[in-house]
Amino acid sequence: MPISNILAAELRLAATETPLKVAGGRLSYGDGMADPVRVMLEQGKKKRVVACAFDWPGWDRSARIGEDALAVLTAYRPRYAKVAELAGFGAEFGATGELKVVERLEGIGMTDFYGLSGRTAAPENDAMTEAECERKIALLRASWSTFDDVAARVSPELQKGPRGGGRDRDQIVRHVNGAEIDEFAPKVGVKVPLETRDDAEALRAYRAAFVEGIREHHARGESARSWALQFLIRRCAWHMLDHAWEMEDKDLSNRNLTSGPPT
Repeated sequence: MPISNILAAELRLAATETPLKVAGGRLSYGDGMADPVRVMLEQGKKKRVVACAFDWPGWDRSARIGEDALAVLTAYRPRYAKVAELAGFGAEFGATGELKVVERLEGIGMTDFYGLSGRTAAPENDAMTEAECERKIALLRASWSTFDDVAARVSPELQKGPRGGGRDRDQIVRHVNGAEIDEFAPKVGVKVPLETRDDAEALRAYRAAFVEGIREHHARGESARSWALQFLIRRCAWHMLDHAWEMEDKDLSNRNLTSGPPT
């Protein structure tokens, strides 16, 4: 079925449902029902569509237009479950139900080129409670930990291919940490030298400062410059996990002979 038809059907269903609630930092959807996963679909002009499970920062996946982006997102559910577990939300994630499209947006140029989300889902503009903010920070931290763990165990040389321009492990690590330091953290007033990415102790201190920057902006009710705070967290977590999963899929070490992207 074409993506446009899937979207139309999902949106008609969404219009009849009860809104999601958050209680104590946990998503709930009425009584006696499995919690659905709210999804925003962001479609580029020519090539790709991104499915964004925006309540679970980092769980965004893309597909070519005409393919089922929701199926791709579902295929990565087991991988994201490990991140949720690491953040302390494994039970909540395990209790979630089916994907439910609640919004469709037109993407930006990078949506087509990189398969990334460049738009804020409407609910991400809503004010967060302190519990909601801490929940998303925990998931961001779990994304950092996942990235670091993968980088520590995969082979220095990675399988070559079109994804990532053929970069090896250390190049990916410097790119991902560097992008966050240079592009994302300054949005909440955190500015450190780019060389921070090359020093493990300095990187830990920077990440702690980044978390405090997010908390302070949240406490003041401020956005991350032109980005909603929730979108900033999601974008950072996605970048970490996207490249962590890339490294896993391209690992050449003997202990990962069965690795590969979900099929």
